[in-house]
Amino acid sequence: MSDPILIMAHSSRKNPPLGRNRNVELKARVADLDLARRIAQQVSTECLGCERQIDTYFRCRDGRLKLREIDGASAHLIWYQRSDRIDEKLSDYCIMAIEQPEEIRRALDAATGITKVVDKTREIFLYENVRIHLDDVHRLGTFLEFEAVLGPNDNRQSGEAKVKYLRMEFNIAPADLLANSYCDLLDA
Repeated sequence: MSDPILIMAHSSRKNPPLGRNRNVELKARVADLDLARRIAQQVSTECLGCERQIDTYFRCRDGRLKLREIDGASAHLIWYQRSDRIDEKLSDYCIMAIEQPEEIRRALDAATGITKVVDKTREIFLYENVRIHLDDVHRLGTFLEFEAVLGPNDNRQSGEAKVKYLRMEFNIAPADLLANSYCDLLDA
């Protein structure tokens, strides 16, 4: 059987990796995190709390590959691929629990190299199958992100409709929408 890390790191859109998941995403700058929190509390069906996340990005031929370490929780290796557009976008991803993140980080750094490290505090709320993220990203500012996780009974259109609904509820202006990932914004 193939090594799952290699499957994630060397996949392409024509040949998606095993265990592929999908979601519909939207990311935007938010000037008032307290206001966004109040809206999230009103529209959400559940609050999952707050966590500090360190995302280490590695060079990757297709998509993006990152090691996510969360204070007090397990780490995950995450590969994802999506278009860099400002509106709702489909994202393919694979996620794998990692028991020894330091060793994986060193191995991937030696094999491919680290490109960026993103340090953020994330508050997480749920609206049905949509994860609402309120992010305070070190050196970048405050952001809002929606991720409509597409399960077996969900399709892209239903995910986009929920994300559009939340975009209206949070009153996100077109000028605040972002196309890229936080690691890309560190380059700007």
